[in-house]
Amino acid sequence: MNASSIAIGVCLNEETGLELEAFAAACGTEAEFVRLLVDEGLVQPVARQPAWRFGGEELARVRRICRLQRDFEANLQSVAVMLDLIDEIDRLRAQLHRAGLAAP
Repeated sequence: MNASSIAIGVCLNEETGLELEAFAAACGTEAEFVRLLVDEGLVQPVARQPAWRFGGEELARVRRICRLQRDFEANLQSVAVMLDLIDEIDRLRAQLHRAGLAAP
C-alpha cells in the first residue's frame, strides 16, 4: 500500500454482516460450501431474516475450517472434532485467565 492508499474496513455484526454470496467470497470459498457448513452446524448466521447474514466471528471460523481441511486433508467430521477441541482449549484458557492462573 502506498501513501495515497486508504484502507476501509467494516465491522461485521448482525446489522452489517455479509449476505451469503459476499460472505463466501470474503472467505475465499463458494456459497454452496457455506450452506453445507451451516447444515452441518459448524457455522451459524448471525441473522436469518430476510436473508442469511454472517459476521466477523463466522468469517474467521470458515477460514479456520478451510485451513484445517487443507493442512490436515481432513473431512468435515474431523474438522468438527478439531473445532470442538480448539473451542474447549480457548474456554479453559479464558477460565484460567479469569482465575489469575494464566501465563503472561
